[in-house]
Amino acid sequence: MQGKKIDHNGIKVELLGQIEMYFDRGNFYDFTSLVRELDVPGEIYERKTYPFEFSTVEMPYETYNGVNVRLRYVLKVTISRGYAGSIVEYQDFVVRNYSPLPPINNSIKMEVGIEDCLHIEFEYNKSKYHLKDVIIGKIYFLLVRIKIKNMDLEIRRRESTGSGTNTHVETETLAKFELMDGAPVRGESIPIRLFLSPYELTPTHHNINNKFSVKYFLNLVLVDEEDRRYFKQQEITMYRLQETS
Repeated sequence: MQGKKIDHNGIKVELLGQIEMYFDRGNFYDFTSLVRELDVPGEIYERKTYPFEFSTVEMPYETYNGVNVRLRYVLKVTISRGYAGSIVEYQDFVVRNYSPLPPINNSIKMEVGIEDCLHIEFEYNKSKYHLKDVIIGKIYFLLVRIKIKNMDLEIRRRESTGSGTNTHVETETLAKFELMDGAPVRGESIPIRLFLSPYELTPTHHNINNKFSVKYFLNLVLVDEEDRRYFKQQEITMYRLQETS
């Protein structure tokens, strides 16, 4: 627009925090909305810079791009022009929220089995992991009377959007880690060491603005020689730890 005269009815900048459901595309739910008036009605003849500041803004949620939902923060500039049609520009920006180390982080110990056929115990070193963490654990075979072909550990993300009859649930397998190839014997112990940094993980999100939730699970999968699958799923909590330089 350089070199052109623009008549306008005012210029404003807005800071918006929005949630968009993909099954309701185009409808944004604003959970944060602030506005600053930059100029009164008048004319612009040349390039002009407007300083602005949003000093105390609540940005309680992280930016998130999921399967059925996205949460975004955006700066929206509007030049109001009446009949000529307003000029609107958007600029997205990313928000990340960091958490301290949890004061309590209990290990996970569980047993799983099929009566008189299979009995295993598994243990993970903790129940809350930061995004660059390492999952360390062990699996003990107490009873093995079926022929196990292989065993995998999966990281799954479950995204729930909407509510009631309009709830949409999407489960993604983000990682599949082979723990064992071949038949285990009674008394055998299999170590687990899974690095999380290569995977595109986000923090766990609990009922964000009553619109969506994101949960993570460790899924232990055993496959026998007849390709029957046995699995045990355990929820874990993910969080973003402040990175130190």
